[in-house]
Amino acid sequence: MPRLTRRRFIGNSLGGGLAVACLPEAIARSTPSPDTIPPHQSQSVPGIHGYADSHSLVAGKTLRFRLSTDRPHRIRICRLGHGVDDPGTDTVLVESEVLPAHPQPIHPGSYVHIPESLVRPIRELTLEAWVRPWSLDRLQGILSQEDKEDSNGFALGIGKDGYVGFYLGDGVSPDEDVVHRTPSGVLKRGQWHHLVATFDGTTKRIHVDGILGGEWAFRNSFRTGTHPLRLGAMGERGAAVRFMDGDLAMVVLRSAALSPEEVQERWLQRGLKPATGRSILGCWTFSEETGGRVADSSVHRRHGRLINRGTWMIGGPSFVADVARFGGYDPRRDPNRGHGIRLASDDLYDCRWDPTFSWTAPGTTRPGIHVARVIPEGPGRPYDITFLVRAPRQRRVQDLLVLCSTNTWRAYNGAPFGILPETLHAVIGTDGPRNSPGDPPAYNLYRRHAAGQGTYQVGLRMPWPVAGPYVLYGGTTRYSHLMRAERFLHTWLERDGYRFDVAADDDLHRDPDLLRRYRVVVLNGHSEYWSLPMLSGLEAFLRSGGRLAVLSGNSLFWRVGFNADGTVMECRKVDAPGNQMEPWERGECWHSGDGLRGGLLRDCGHPGWRYVGLETLGWNNQDNPRNFGPYIAGTSDHPLFHHPEETGIRPGDRFGQGPDGSVPLANGHEFDLRLSTLARLQELPNPPGVSMPPDPEGMVALANGVIPWAEGGSAFDYFFRPIRPKTDQGGEMINWERPEGGTVFNAGSIGSGWALSVDPRFQALMRNVLARFGVRPAEPRDGFSPPRTSG
Repeated sequence: MPRLTRRRFIGNSLGGGLAVACLPEAIARSTPSPDTIPPHQSQSVPGIHGYADSHSLVAGKTLRFRLSTDRPHRIRICRLGHGVDDPGTDTVLVESEVLPAHPQPIHPGSYVHIPESLVRPIRELTLEAWVRPWSLDRLQGILSQEDKEDSNGFALGIGKDGYVGFYLGDGVSPDEDVVHRTPSGVLKRGQWHHLVATFDGTTKRIHVDGILGGEWAFRNSFRTGTHPLRLGAMGERGAAVRFMDGDLAMVVLRSAALSPEEVQERWLQRGLKPATGRSILGCWTFSEETGGRVADSSVHRRHGRLINRGTWMIGGPSFVADVARFGGYDPRRDPNRGHGIRLASDDLYDCRWDPTFSWTAPGTTRPGIHVARVIPEGPGRPYDITFLVRAPRQRRVQDLLVLCSTNTWRAYNGAPFGILPETLHAVIGTDGPRNSPGDPPAYNLYRRHAAGQGTYQVGLRMPWPVAGPYVLYGGTTRYSHLMRAERFLHTWLERDGYRFDVAADDDLHRDPDLLRRYRVVVLNGHSEYWSLPMLSGLEAFLRSGGRLAVLSGNSLFWRVGFNADGTVMECRKVDAPGNQMEPWERGECWHSGDGLRGGLLRDCGHPGWRYVGLETLGWNNQDNPRNFGPYIAGTSDHPLFHHPEETGIRPGDRFGQGPDGSVPLANGHEFDLRLSTLARLQELPNPPGVSMPPDPEGMVALANGVIPWAEGGSAFDYFFRPIRPKTDQGGEMINWERPEGGTVFNAGSIGSGWALSVDPRFQALMRNVLARFGVRPAEPRDGFSPPRTSG
């Protein structure tokens, strides 16, 4: 195989297109990245971790990878082979020599950095902020211009058990002489509080919610110092530390001390009125509601930069977030919504690691799922960084595209710096693997931040071990629902001689016309998270006569969006399991990217059934083989059962199963139904003002799935209220000739591709689907040469 040698530069292709950085020199020569942040508390992540700059690359292009490694290692670029669980079948495209360890730290924690600090002497001072703490277990910065190693500056902070602290530096005194604090318990977790700290030249005072919380004589000479201003953090040794876990609104800095009457007036305004007047040194209203800039509305223009994003669109102290699910709420028309920013000490969406190697994919590289396999010297399991290689764009329409559910892989990416077992396979649940020492950021779209804030966004420039090729979701069943689940269809297509291209979800988001360059598109695995541009591209593809095969369950369920450069995925989950906000917080489900409603696609006006015909019923116990089931054919009259190949499936026959009805079984762990079937299962009346939609025209039910509900699982009606099915109703298999254009075959379950890999009759049915859609194997399989079809 091609090998490479270590060189003293980045970017020159070596054997096989792999280029490796001479790390210390490369870093020393590199220019600062636009993503470079001010000095920030760092955290080490032991082990091997890494990610690529994007989920996919086109053959002939170059992809950069970024690693943190604490041991020598080699790198292999592999295309995954026919053996889903056998790395020995992978094709090794290039391999490196042994490379040195190169650990890189992370810098979690969000706050607002304001470089233009106060430098002139000030006789009086007021620090004002609205805060809603999510944690009261440690000291946290609210508004500061100070450094622990210096005796100058000022700070407003909150501390353990709910006290408020006020620091004024005099250049000489230790903290215990110049920090004053209220009694504990004046702040409550999850409640908005108005904090005002004043200094009138002789006395320091702290007001909480308009009430005096303490006053102290202070005749020292106050010195502002030269440190940067920070909102939501403090400073130590020049770096940002003590990050706030909480919500922040209407922060004001004044060169005058507010009177008690003025403090009371500001409290009654509930953060809706910006501060004005000659004494205002800075006023940050957070009215942007998006982006990385926090503007100062005062004449001083002390604009801030939001570090590690934080979370917008949460409302302010006057906002009542318990808005109706179906009431047509519009945040733009709510005069009491106000503004705020949510900060978290574990916010991290981009590791900002230096690139350590790159790979240029030869133009002839076969499309498919690839990994950069980092192999440690000595003991330790290999570490796989998953990415896709796509075919170069062709002038003519291609046959077949398999869309990989990378949005879902990211959604489940808990504990991205976690520790995987030494065994080949790893069983990883919704929380992710066991976290690394020091508890680095571990949140995902199913796991809240460490202090309890809901997760409303995840970063793409982060490791994603859950997308590895040997990750299981059920240990006893050896069931998967992420990348490994999708491999079963890929390997079957290749064994049967089909040529296909692949693409990531975010490829479609960036290029909604992508699908129209193919005759047939397959949604595979767990295609759950969709953006509006993705849906627009799918609808245009179908309306133009496109053919869609869905081997997925829980399909088109949650709405997502991406930031401008496509490196952060936003999702505001409410009103269904996996929610990251409670129903009384529903007013926070509007996206910061476009200001539109988030949550369930059906609640955003884009129900999945309009595109794929089916909607989600629920899930089973993925670790119980008796809780899975096959399909039962309801009719065999449809041509898909007979042409061009006879499947042998008759009415009442079971298919989509392993030998003797064992796993792999097609129905599990999440599955979808026709609307009419969901309506029959519904146990409560429709919610006020809404109705259950009927089945769209042109749909034919081919088979009914089996889920033995006595063995476990959870089922829901269309409005996602719990139900208890009286029968073993599982997912449904349909063929749908859409009146608006296009044809959809939907197998209605995540496990369909898993069962396809072992059931000859299901395989025959799938060949008939592809043949009817106009796709034939480029290399006919043994014993069967499908005839030409007109589609």
